[in-house]
Amino acid sequence: MDLPARQRPPYRRLSEVLRQIEPETDGSVGIRTIADALGDRSFATILMVFASFNLLPLPFGTSVFLGIPLVIIAWQMVMRQERVWLPRFILKRYLPAKAWRFLIDRIVPLIEKGERFIKPRYWPANRARAERMIGFLLLILGIAVVMPIPLGNWLPALACFTVALGLSERDGIVLAIGTLIGAASLIIIALVLSGAGFAVEWVSEKIDALPHDPPRP
Repeated sequence: MDLPARQRPPYRRLSEVLRQIEPETDGSVGIRTIADALGDRSFATILMVFASFNLLPLPFGTSVFLGIPLVIIAWQMVMRQERVWLPRFILKRYLPAKAWRFLIDRIVPLIEKGERFIKPRYWPANRARAERMIGFLLLILGIAVVMPIPLGNWLPALACFTVALGLSERDGIVLAIGTLIGAASLIIIALVLSGAGFAVEWVSEKIDALPHDPPRP
């Protein structure tokens, strides 16, 4: 049952919520702490947060782990779940102090700018079907983020962030921009993977063409 208007907590923008999170004594922030601060916010808002994690300057391979929540949440959107659920092994993780400061100093100001200009416009009439299709798109992009390709996760993570930003305010223009970024990121990943495949095939052919020593008597 919905709470009366007087009992509802005042709405806070995502940028305000992130700025008010208190880090640990070492400067790190737990994923559970962030999830608790977000509370019952929409799938779109939580997707924005986890997509922004993958825009941070973290060691190679970290995106494999931090991209998993994107896949899980997007799949829940496809399945039309009502509440966001995350496994315990993700909630136990921490963002390093350096990454959290980068998020607050560099990513949150971008969110604040978006919050001023994004508004409901040009959204599909059939919202339920549109949101499920967006869930499929985010699922594909989340899988792309998880793939261990050097520097290959940043662009699909940016696409996830932009698509989720458009979804949060029902802004069709932002959604279209995010979709274009996502398409470009998938094309780049496909080119990188095909190029790597050709390189491996070329090297193997060169190795096979090398003269082999005759067997000793």
